Amino acid sequence: MTPRTLTCLVTEVEDLTPDVFRVQLEGRPEAVAHEPGQYLELKLAEDLWVPFSIANAHAGDGTIELHIQHWPERENSARLRELMQVAERLTLRLPGGDCILDPDSTRPLLLVAAGTGFAQMKAIIEAALHADPEREIDLWWAARERRDLYLERLPRAWAEAHANLRFHAVTELAPEQDVAGERVIGHRGRVDQALALSLDDVSGHDVYVSGSPGMVYACVDVLASMGLEASRVFSDVFAYAPRDPIVPTAGSLVRRARP
Repeated sequence: MTPRTLTCLVTEVEDLTPDVFRVQLEGRPEAVAHEPGQYLELKLAEDLWVPFSIANAHAGDGTIELHIQHWPERENSARLRELMQVAERLTLRLPGGDCILDPDSTRPLLLVAAGTGFAQMKAIIEAALHADPEREIDLWWAARERRDLYLERLPRAWAEAHANLRFHAVTELAPEQDVAGERVIGHRGRVDQALALSLDDVSGHDVYVSGSPGMVYACVDVLASMGLEASRVFSDVFAYAPRDPIVPTAGSLVRRARP
């Protein structure tokens, strides 16, 4: 799709945690059309555009959902929070990004997200379940502590409603209560470590990863030793922080592991 610049109505701003808020926007359905996994850019100033993953699959109703991390000490974040509180309309540019759900694939999905990277995975899951409610999906959502899983109730509801979907909650700090539920599994530590301890073969999967470059490539390196196919792993990081090769070979993995 060719990117378009448009103005959307702000219909709701909701605090999900003290650090994350959700924004609901509304525009013309044909103007906000996008593929699941794409992002938009929000205009903060004349020459300042900030990217955010679109957190909902396109449903033809003109709605756009964003999950925004608020960092009070960062100027752009403070400006954005203030803008959301007072603006009735926002200028957007969309869609962007090639990390989209492959509409022709029926392979099991392995989705790995850190923090608000969950927004991108939410859109992908919505579209995947709409197309095939029986598709195998494993969602791994990583955060420092459990309260940072700001919409935990949603993947729990997916797992409860779909026997083919499993939700893996990964926290670096031990939660006060164990993470458990119907097809809900709790893990402790970094997400790449959790993947290494829990998986053994991903050769048949489509893999999507959303997070910082360091997190994404750490996960890719772990999964490379489990048969990850270079043509079946997707991340926006590959576009703005590329490395060569994206998926290392077995030999290069051995060399990296040496002290």
